[in-house]
Amino acid sequence: MTSPRPTPVDIDALLALLLAGGPSAPLRTLLARCGDAAAVLSADASTWREAGCTPEQCHALRHPDPARHDRARAWLASPGHHLIGWTCPDYPPLLRDSPHPPLAVFVDGDPSVLWQPAIAVVGSRIPSAGGRDNARDFATALLGHGLTIASGLAAGIDAAAHRAALALPGPTYAVIGTGPDLAYPRHHRELQAQVARQGAVLSEYPPGTAPRSGQFPARNRLLAALALGTVVIEAAERSGALITARLAAEAGREIFAVPGSIHNPMARGCHRLIRDGATLVTHADDILEGVANMAGELAQALQNRLSTPTSAAPETPRPAPALPDPDYQRLWNALGFDPTGMDLLIERTGLTAASLSSMLLVMELEGRVSSEHGRYTRT
Repeated sequence: MTSPRPTPVDIDALLALLLAGGPSAPLRTLLARCGDAAAVLSADASTWREAGCTPEQCHALRHPDPARHDRARAWLASPGHHLIGWTCPDYPPLLRDSPHPPLAVFVDGDPSVLWQPAIAVVGSRIPSAGGRDNARDFATALLGHGLTIASGLAAGIDAAAHRAALALPGPTYAVIGTGPDLAYPRHHRELQAQVARQGAVLSEYPPGTAPRSGQFPARNRLLAALALGTVVIEAAERSGALITARLAAEAGREIFAVPGSIHNPMARGCHRLIRDGATLVTHADDILEGVANMAGELAQALQNRLSTPTSAAPETPRPAPALPDPDYQRLWNALGFDPTGMDLLIERTGLTAASLSSMLLVMELEGRVSSEHGRYTRT
C-alpha cells in the first residue's frame, strides 16, 4: 500500500501549503486545479484569491515561516514518519470522503493501518472501573473479529482501548490534537510511542503544534470519519465523546452506545445517545452487524489500492489458487484448514498484523477465508 516516496521538493511544497494555515477547502481547490503543491506555490496571488484563500493565507504562501519548515522537515527525516497529502493515493479513503478532510496528515508509524476497518472506542477521561473493563473487553472482542481499534489517546476510556490492543497485540491507531511530536496528556508519551510502533499516530497539525482547546473537537472529526463506527463507553452529558458521536453521524458513520446504571453520571451521555437513535450495544456482535455494509465498501477500496484479485470466489475449494500479489500468496500458503491465530500467521509470513488484518478481511469477503474467535481458516 505504498506509493513512490515524495521528493524533497514535493514535501517542501506541501508543507508550505499546510503551514499557510486557514481553511483547507481553498487549498484543496488549488491542488485540484494546479495538479500538485509546487504548481500551487508557483501560481500568482490572484489565482489563490480566486480559489478563496484569505489574505493571511496568501501572505503565508508567499512568505513561509522557515523555523516551522525546518522543524517539520526534521521530524519527517526520521524513520517511520510520513506526510500524506490529499492527492496522494495512500490518503485514507474514508477520510477523503468525509465532510471536511484535511489537506494532509502527519503519520507516525504504518500508514496502511489507516486503511484498516476500524471502530473508534471513546468515552470518559475519568471512567469507573467497570467502564475501563468494558473498554478493554469491547476492544479485545472487536480485535478478535479482525477490526482495528481507533481512539484519541486521551486519559480514561481512550487509553484503556489502546492498551487492550497493545496487549494482544493487535492493530490500533490514535488521532491526536497536537503536533505528531508532542503527547497530550504528557504522561501518555510512552503510550503514544507504543501505539506508533504497533500501529499509527495521526495528526493534521504540523510538528511543534502545542495543545489548544479548539484542536480537540477538530481532532474528533478525523477520528469519527476514519472509523466505520464509534462506540461510546461512559460519557457525561457534555463531553468530547458526544462530540465525536455527533461528528460520526454527520459523516454517515454508525453510532453505538453502551448502557450503564441510571445512578452513574458517566452513563447519562450514553443514555442520551440511545434515546436519540444510537444503537444500544451489549457485546461486539451488535457492532459487527451495524458496520457490515461499510466494511464491504472499505474492502473494495483496499482491493483497488492493493490490486488484489477481484473475481468471485469459486464454488468449490482450490488447494492453492495463484494470487497475483505475492503477499497474498504468502498468506494463502500460511493458512491451513485448521484455525490459525494472528501470531502464527505473523510468524509464518513475516508480515505485520496491520497488513494481515486488511488482507484477511478482503479474502474473507471474497469467500476464500473464514474467521471465528480471531482464528482464520481456508474455506
